[in-house]
Amino acid sequence: MALVAAKPRTLKELRESGWQSRSVKQELRDNFTLALAEGGDLFPGIIGYDDTVIPEISLAILAGHDMLFLGEKGQAKSRLMRLLARFLDQEVPYLDIPDVPVHEDPFRPITTKAKRFLAETPEDEVPIAWWPREQRYAERLAPGTKFADVIGEIDPARLAGGVSLSAEEALYFGLIPRMHRGIFAMNELPELDELVQVGLFNILEERDVQIRGYPVRFDLDVLILFSANPATYNRSGKVIPQLKDRIGSIIHTHYPRDRDSAILITEQEAGIPLDGEYPVTVPYFMKEIIEQISIAARRSKYVDHQSGVSARLSIANYRTMVAAARRRGVILGEKPAVPRISDLSYLSSSALGKLELDLMAGHQMTEKQVLDAVIAEAIRDVFQEYVDEYGLAEIAEVFGRGTKIEVGDLLPSAVYAERLKRVPEAWEKAFELHVSTDPAVRASCVEFVLAGLYVTDRISRAEYRGKVTYEFA
Repeated sequence: MALVAAKPRTLKELRESGWQSRSVKQELRDNFTLALAEGGDLFPGIIGYDDTVIPEISLAILAGHDMLFLGEKGQAKSRLMRLLARFLDQEVPYLDIPDVPVHEDPFRPITTKAKRFLAETPEDEVPIAWWPREQRYAERLAPGTKFADVIGEIDPARLAGGVSLSAEEALYFGLIPRMHRGIFAMNELPELDELVQVGLFNILEERDVQIRGYPVRFDLDVLILFSANPATYNRSGKVIPQLKDRIGSIIHTHYPRDRDSAILITEQEAGIPLDGEYPVTVPYFMKEIIEQISIAARRSKYVDHQSGVSARLSIANYRTMVAAARRRGVILGEKPAVPRISDLSYLSSSALGKLELDLMAGHQMTEKQVLDAVIAEAIRDVFQEYVDEYGLAEIAEVFGRGTKIEVGDLLPSAVYAERLKRVPEAWEKAFELHVSTDPAVRASCVEFVLAGLYVTDRISRAEYRGKVTYEFA
């Protein structure tokens, strides 16, 4: 078994090991280039950006740019920024000197105290420690952030101790200087105080720190990332022009371009198990409806388009739908439980608060009414696709006048089959949606077709105490 060489623990050992100093942007560029050449998954868990966003990020990394991720909420901006840290080295050495506020490059220190220590100490006595990758990324949410939080402040205690006001030692370092040799991300840039924006502009331009008018020049080595919503970023006065001008690359994010990709994202992010003692089977048309609800909301004239509709709406709705089906499975002893249209009546608990109404549209609808309209539109959109494929409209034609079918979220699946015995031939087409002999799956198919016929004005619907009756009249 080969022995693993011990990590250098002194400056002399580090120099003898052959380790070479690199800027954080060069480090990212080198490691990203290797990953790109290997052809693996550059950004694990990111779906739908292979031909759009990821190429933009790739060019920005190779160009050594600071970046702004520009997009509406729920478009994985923060996740993408965090994933950039995977292209840092697994760990880097730094000078292990007490009371030095940054992780100093052993060969290129930036603080006066570190430089003085190196000048006065033999290399075999200069201690080296190692900074892991996961600690080299930090982020901050702009609202409420003060200058002292991210840039720094004069430390009154040090002034009281006799330190000169203009001396480096008088400063308390904020988060960005402390991320020297790392990555710093600022979320919601337009909400950042203008004074802090000026401080960031100075760092982007000169890579130095100015606190209360006292310039302390540092060769700060940090990759700075930002995120913003287009509606606020492009609004005049929200971001100072000098700061905009210094951001190297703007990465434009977007919602999934197709519904199938969106479904993959929702299933991945929902993280809700479908197996276990009370398993759940989700028909694909129910996944499509959940995703179509978000799509319909994004184009609704009642929803604020500038705010956007986050992917979190689909994720939360999917979890609620699965939970409603599982609850029914536990109560009725049905295994597996299968989500139905009637389960969507519970989506108000997960959807309300995630839709911001357009108050300028001149309507009097409540958020619940908008949600109901969006759900109905989503069912109609998906149903019409299935009508074209399976000819489901024939079901409405074969029912005789006066036929009624009652459904409900706690109605046993076997009851559906019993009530449809009068028209078995008609419903065979419905069961082509999800081929199965399982009563719970077939009940879900029945509800989907009934709801689809209703939203396309082919049948009527009445609701009483949680039970819904569809009537062919």
